[in-house]
Amino acid sequence: MMELVPLLMFLAVCAALMFGYPVAFTLGGTALLAAGLGIVAGAFDPELLRAFPDRLFGIMQNGTLMAVPLFVLMGVMLERARIAEELLVNLARVFSRVPAGMAVSVVVVGALLAASTGIVGATVVTMGLMSLPTMLKRGYSPRLATGTICATGTLGQIIPPSIALVLLGDTLSNAYQQAQLSAGIFNPKPVSVGDLFVGAIVPGLLLVGAYIVYLLFVARREPDVAAGDSREKRVEPVEILKSLLPPIALMVLVLGSIISGAATPTEAAAVGALGAGLLAFGRGALNWDRAGEVGRSTLQVTAMVFAILIGASLFSLVFRGYDGEELVTGFFNSLPGGVVGATLLVMVVIFLLGFILDFIEITFVVVPIVGPVLLAMGVDPVWLGIMIAINLQTSFLTPPFGFALFYLRGVAPEAVATGAIYRGVMPFIAIQLLVLCLLALWPSLATWLPTQLSN
Repeated sequence: MMELVPLLMFLAVCAALMFGYPVAFTLGGTALLAAGLGIVAGAFDPELLRAFPDRLFGIMQNGTLMAVPLFVLMGVMLERARIAEELLVNLARVFSRVPAGMAVSVVVVGALLAASTGIVGATVVTMGLMSLPTMLKRGYSPRLATGTICATGTLGQIIPPSIALVLLGDTLSNAYQQAQLSAGIFNPKPVSVGDLFVGAIVPGLLLVGAYIVYLLFVARREPDVAAGDSREKRVEPVEILKSLLPPIALMVLVLGSIISGAATPTEAAAVGALGAGLLAFGRGALNWDRAGEVGRSTLQVTAMVFAILIGASLFSLVFRGYDGEELVTGFFNSLPGGVVGATLLVMVVIFLLGFILDFIEITFVVVPIVGPVLLAMGVDPVWLGIMIAINLQTSFLTPPFGFALFYLRGVAPEAVATGAIYRGVMPFIAIQLLVLCLLALWPSLATWLPTQLSN
């Protein structure tokens, strides 16, 4: 019976979350309850809990995780400065005579916004408030408008630099070291957040390009659902450059410094936060009240992330205390298809968990459990990270439980039917599944660029 305790712990966490309990306290409470019952029954060694303070100290000393509040600050600052809103308006004027021009503008601006925040909810809500009323007013079908906004909002999972990739990269780095140590390699080869950033560039651009091609195809096939607007006021090239260059230059500076090795992700995040502050100040969009809002939003998101990380650390400690890792390893090794079957099962489980868990919970709870096992079986860590990111992106977009759908439903006009939102995201789900299949068939789409740069 005791060998099933790790499975029961996992199921208990999922059940508690479905009832709406806070994630961090659910993880920690489930772990403490399981440990307490095990100590009473003589099945759990209480000395294992002495390792928990060391784990907390390790989190406090983790330099990579310092990038989280800095990237959050950068994204919130850009959002409050209305830089994305100005860029969307000007790009929409440029593409006004092009069928689906407004939708293409939403994808481009949404990709930039997703890269700066990396939080699905923030991007979907922001783009929904900024662009959905305008798209509906210009004659876009609710189906195409809502589908475009939802799909664009999920790009924050894969387009670097994003919080999702920072957290996933740090977790996979620890899992990769653990897998190599268990294989007797005592000088483990590192994998960094920067490797994951570089590996995400090609798949991210592939997704953005596929979205735009689909929108142009729909506009050509069904002109009535995505018409251009020739009445739109002409915009001067100088206005476009003033709104387009600053955010793009900031992203290139942040990502370029990481790729070139000039800065670590944490140092690059600090540069990004400072640059976003200078942009906001230069536009006159920053005052004491708005600075206070930026600080509070950054503090709330950062506190949530680290509270979940602490709860997940306690959960994984108790999980391993019950030999949960050996249970997972034995189960994966017994699967037909070897590493392919194990990877496919993990992807299916993560996809389903994406309906009830956010990417932070999955990164801190699920990946540390299955990651070391898959990596010990020979799976490339960068490829696995990109696959998980796009898989979660697809899960957050899939009806009826996708988080992105709930976020947009909350800000969409009542006249927009929920069924229209569901139908609108279906083609974009198909695009993301296609990219997942391409990555599965050609892992070099994710691994080629990191390898070239490391050489």
